[in-house]
Amino acid sequence: MSNQTVQNHHEGAYMSIMRGLRELDLRGPCVPSDLVLIGDHSFPLAMNSRGQVLMAASLYACGRIVVLGHEGYLTAFPALVENALTWLRGEGSDNPSVGVHKSVKAVAENLSRSHFQTVVAEAFSTMLGVGVYVTDAYSVGDDPRDLVAFLKAGGGVLIAGQAWSWAAEHPKENTLHLFKGNRVSGVTGIYFSEHPGEVEALPVYPQIPSSWMSIVIGKDFEDDLEFLLQGVSEFTIPNGLLASEVLVHGQLAFPIGTADSGRAFLAGAYYGQGRVIVVTHEGLLQNEAMAPFWNNAIHWLDEGRRGVVGGVLDHALQNLSKAGLKCEKTGFRKDLSVFVCTAYSGDHVEEIQNFVAEGGGLLIGGHAWYWAQTHCGQNPLTDFSGNKILNKMGLSLLGATIPSGTYKTPTPSQAIKDNYHFRHLLHRFASHVTAGEQLSKREEEHLKKLGNDCATYLKMNAHDCCFYNQVVSTLTDILKRSGMPQVSDSCPVNTPKDHLLLNVGTEVYKVCPNPDALLPYLIQHNPLLPVVYNQRIKINAETAKGEEWISTGLYLSPGMKTFVAIPTGIVNKGWQIQIGCQTDQLNAAELKRAPRVHERFPATSEMVQVWNLWGGLIYLVAPPTTKAEGLEVVVQMAVPAPYYKSGVTTASDWSLVRTAPSPWAELEFDNIILTVPSDAVRNLDGPDELAAHWNNIMRAIADLAVIPHKFPRKERFVADVQISHGWMHAGYPIMAHKSTATELVSVEHARTNGLWGPIHELGHNQQRGCWEFPSHTTECTCNLWSVYVHEEVFGINRAKAHPAMTLDNRNSRAKQYAQGDRNLSGWDMWVALETYMQLQEKFGWDAFKKVFAAYHEMSNFPGDNKGKMNLYAETFSQSVGMNLTGFFKAWGWPIETATEQKLSNLPPWSDHPMVQYN
Repeated sequence: MSNQTVQNHHEGAYMSIMRGLRELDLRGPCVPSDLVLIGDHSFPLAMNSRGQVLMAASLYACGRIVVLGHEGYLTAFPALVENALTWLRGEGSDNPSVGVHKSVKAVAENLSRSHFQTVVAEAFSTMLGVGVYVTDAYSVGDDPRDLVAFLKAGGGVLIAGQAWSWAAEHPKENTLHLFKGNRVSGVTGIYFSEHPGEVEALPVYPQIPSSWMSIVIGKDFEDDLEFLLQGVSEFTIPNGLLASEVLVHGQLAFPIGTADSGRAFLAGAYYGQGRVIVVTHEGLLQNEAMAPFWNNAIHWLDEGRRGVVGGVLDHALQNLSKAGLKCEKTGFRKDLSVFVCTAYSGDHVEEIQNFVAEGGGLLIGGHAWYWAQTHCGQNPLTDFSGNKILNKMGLSLLGATIPSGTYKTPTPSQAIKDNYHFRHLLHRFASHVTAGEQLSKREEEHLKKLGNDCATYLKMNAHDCCFYNQVVSTLTDILKRSGMPQVSDSCPVNTPKDHLLLNVGTEVYKVCPNPDALLPYLIQHNPLLPVVYNQRIKINAETAKGEEWISTGLYLSPGMKTFVAIPTGIVNKGWQIQIGCQTDQLNAAELKRAPRVHERFPATSEMVQVWNLWGGLIYLVAPPTTKAEGLEVVVQMAVPAPYYKSGVTTASDWSLVRTAPSPWAELEFDNIILTVPSDAVRNLDGPDELAAHWNNIMRAIADLAVIPHKFPRKERFVADVQISHGWMHAGYPIMAHKSTATELVSVEHARTNGLWGPIHELGHNQQRGCWEFPSHTTECTCNLWSVYVHEEVFGINRAKAHPAMTLDNRNSRAKQYAQGDRNLSGWDMWVALETYMQLQEKFGWDAFKKVFAAYHEMSNFPGDNKGKMNLYAETFSQSVGMNLTGFFKAWGWPIETATEQKLSNLPPWSDHPMVQYN
């Protein structure tokens, strides 16, 4: 059953139960319990203006349940009860028998004129042969396992009562697990709480009721933390162990161990009648330093049953056995008291969830960061095996990591007061926006994290979960009330509140039921641009190791939707459609655009609908190692972009297309594609001259690298308003600030002033690990291409290509380095470049070309800097026919005796430039 189908099923169930009702007047003598709902399948039927749930329903396995917050409602609302019984009986059931516990026999009397046949019983028994059973919350017996089994197998249960008076009489007892009614309803994700509900006349809404006020934590967990943290003052994540972050989002979930930033690596939750603890690296289960905590944890999970603890992790079980419980190495079994497992297996997911719901304990360890790194394009929240178990329990393992370190535990009361909790802060932020309540300084500090967590949580796409839909509804309402900040370079975002709104706006737009209605609140200036229809794009691609973007020359406005017709031959072959050229993810205190502004859609059918809140250029993304020729995609509707392609776009074509309305333009040459704001090319008269200019640059880059002139994949430049780090950075695409755009498209600027930065980044993309010595040469050897292109293509001498390259600066660096004991700790960037410049000035560029060519023929390279530096010294020496070991030693390189012996037959370079500093 799909998410949308289940959601529709819940809505259909709600409408069936509330059919014909216009109002529920709850004013009167009955004071109901506020019901706490968890899991994917529980949903409210009646919610007061404070967001308290007073009636609810749920599915469990094959069965159904309706829970009323007071037993008096069984007779006060006969029409509701009849509707509920009809729904509880299930579609297709012809069993008219309803079992009624004698304590609520008035229900049987009310049903005497209905089509139901009632059986009044002393207690529930399968011998009754009924399809639905009605009881109050106090009469389910001390061991209601038969009733739960009946429900699980497909029976219906109508249960009513309140727990606040019981809780008052049992102040130190756990209402969630020990109140009798919860032993049945709690299994299904609905609990009678100790909080009385406020009564009023409630209208019956056409859809499941929702309120931002219902996004509250269902328990304060202070007693749980007191038990779990007894004798525990800190948690240590050892060096070499990288844990995941866990998102604590459930109404009955709570953080236990957190890093300084409030990010949790250890958390617990109630689920049904059972409990769960998750630790975000399985190695911590066998950590001796955490043994006192595991002793507490295993007893908390066992709940006094003193049953068997089972699992497959030997070391963890040895650690846990110190708690005095029997531990067995075993796979999952239903007769265990506590099951211990890792988050890496997808076996028994539903069985484990039911095991916990029916009273078992679950201890699960594992991280999701490695899975996220090795499953690009997949969603850890929905696809990672551990989350298939944990999501329903209100816990989700994330790709984000928690570093090793020692983290103090606060007192339980302080933890309740200060701990970051997704639900609590979302409720507080909603009350801030909706009701004007002031946030504390600590709450404001956590708003940025809340924005990240909301954006992450929304990726769960759990439309079958009532709480998920309440979060979507709440965030939609927040965005409509406050609007999203209209971020730009002239209007940057720098407050925690605006960070949050900007972060969640993108994700809410993707998952809310009516994105078109939300769009004007998110993008306030969204002019209607002229469009073209049914544009045919030819696809020719032959990719190597990396993916390749294929430009279409088309753009989508913010929020604009279109269909792309995909050729049958590439459907489900790893191809994607990308909207947006700016793929950098931002994480800055001040934002000039949203953190993430591109979207990708897998080409899994012959017709794919695509859109992006932020708009963007349309690309086809070809997967690695794929070949496609003569294929064609059709874009139903889009905005034309200024797009020049060498050998295709004529001068007369360009005079028209450069005025195309898209705000982004692309210039595609033989080996590079420049993506710039359209303003940068509106007055560009000579794209053919610019094409020849860039073709010369790219040929020179290939010549120095000793690779074919036709690049296996064209390089890309994108000039953006803000990038993830630096003034520019390498990659695919190379990212640069938008002020660089005019330099990229100006032949005159390059000839006069050079292009040191852009060529530096293109040089980064030519660096190879076998002759790189990180971190020394990371920002150094890429500059070989800068020097080469400036001198060989632009005719700009190295001394004028960059201020750091004047002869005085170069000599000063070399002298200072030599006088500083030639320590490699200072050999990096410009200092390191001088080593290569001295080699170049003695042996010429051809020597470098010979060295790079030699590396192309090698394999099995050393993995450490020392080994790689010796190989480089050897390779360069042999390429120029001279023993250079003395030169490299003069630069502080760790040259080995074996390398010197290998090269001893070559004449030494005895008059090298570093001799003067001896």
